Amino acid sequence: QVQLVESGGGLVQAGGSLRLSCAASDGTFSSYSMGWFRQAPGKDREFVGVISFSGGNTEYADSVKGRFTISRDNAKNTVYLQMDSLKPEDTAVYYCATSYHSIITTASRSPHNYRYWGQGTQVTVSS
Repeated sequence: QVQLVESGGGLVQAGGSLRLSCAASDGTFSSYSMGWFRQAPGKDREFVGVISFSGGNTEYADSVKGRFTISRDNAKNTVYLQMDSLKPEDTAVYYCATSYHSIITTASRSPHNYRYWGQGTQVTVSS
């Protein structure tokens, strides 16, 4: 079983930036697309973005497009989420997840498309 460990969360003022990291325990990491999701209190888990196995393709939720950037370093088994121009509505627990697929598909926005999940890291944006 692959283990995913997120880090980099914290408290930041609106307009600030954070970079989340997600480190995988298994070398098969490089074979699969990786997604980022978030969940605010009382809300469903929400798709943030996804990156293909090679890092050549990404997709983002409209709510973060132009502000968030996903990248990956397959040599380090790590995927990153750079978050800029943060807003209070970005406050949530952020999760990384390993997809069943190597490429981005129409199902990549659904959490059901992912088999391994990290424990989550809290991001709080103050106004």
